[in-house]
Amino acid sequence: MMKKLEITIDGTTYPCSPTMGAMVRFEKETGRDVSSMNAGSFTDLCTYLWCCVVSACARDRVKFKMSLLDFCDRLSPDDLAGWSEAVNSRMSDGDGSEGDGDGEKKSQEAST
Repeated sequence: MMKKLEITIDGTTYPCSPTMGAMVRFEKETGRDVSSMNAGSFTDLCTYLWCCVVSACARDRVKFKMSLLDFCDRLSPDDLAGWSEAVNSRMSDGDGSEGDGDGEKKSQEAST
């Protein structure tokens, strides 16, 4: 089963997915394509994370009304690091799906 990415802000859990809508929102917010995002920039990472939450909430019909700055005010460095790690883990799976990372690979290796 696919595990959805989520983030908890102020005790409320929101869906968080790197969707096409998130990419469009990032470009509208920054004036730059997501492919030019600087992975070392906290501003870029926070902005993209916010875009991912806004887009996933719109898709899942979850109420989310935080502005980018309100979101950043409530986001801790641990929240950002956890999200970044989850996305990187998912990307390293090679399929880009919302899987649960190495757990799926280990179970497949154990069955061979």
